[in-house]
This record gives sequence, structure tokens and C-alpha cells, in this order.
Amino acid sequence: MIRLFFVFLLLINFLVAQQTATDTPGQQNSKSFNGETKVEGCVSKSAGDFILMKHDPGMSYQLHATGKIHLSHYLGQQVEVIGKESPSMSTSSSSSARLGSPSVALTITSIKTIEKRCSAQ
Repeated sequence: MIRLFFVFLLLINFLVAQQTATDTPGQQNSKSFNGETKVEGCVSKSAGDFILMKHDPGMSYQLHATGKIHLSHYLGQQVEVIGKESPSMSTSSSSSARLGSPSVALTITSIKTIEKRCSAQ
């Protein structure tokens, strides 16, 4: 009976450790049930493209708006966007040099302001 109890405790510790390893702090992407991704970051513009810059981990997304979303309204703001990811087709050399060429395009279905100004990190 005592062995069974210790095996149970060991199993619980293992499961908790696995859950903690997958929930790393700072990882702000999450997939929803319909295949969309939620990302927080700062909206900027480079070579005519709107870019979402994440700070932790440092990553950028090329943004594409759908419907009545006007990305220019969110320029310079910290936002949360929801949308579908796809490989980026950006070939702009000036954008690549400054931002490290966004490798992911995000077609936005929803956007909301978190902070009116991006925080300097």
C-alpha cells in the first residue's frame, strides 16, 4: 500500500513537471480551437508592411487585415491580435535588414489595444 502511494506521488510530480515545462512564461502565443493564433506585440510599419513585434521571445509577424480592420489605427500600440498564420511572402530587403525578415504572416480576424504606446524593452 505504501509503495502504491509513493508511485502515485511520483506520477503526480512527473505530470506537474511536464505541465510546468510546457507553460513557459513569456510565451504569449496560443492556438484556439478553430486554428487561429493569439499574439501580443507592438505594431510598427516597415517598407509599406505592417509588422507585429514580439519582445519575448523576439519575433516579428507580417500583418494582413481582414474586413474592417485598419492597422494604421494601431500603429505604435501594444495589441493583442487573433488570426491565422501562414509563411510570409515578404521579400523587402530593407525590411529584412531592420527587422530580421518576418517568417510568419498573420491574417488578422480580431485586434484589440492593450496599451496606447509600446513599452521600450
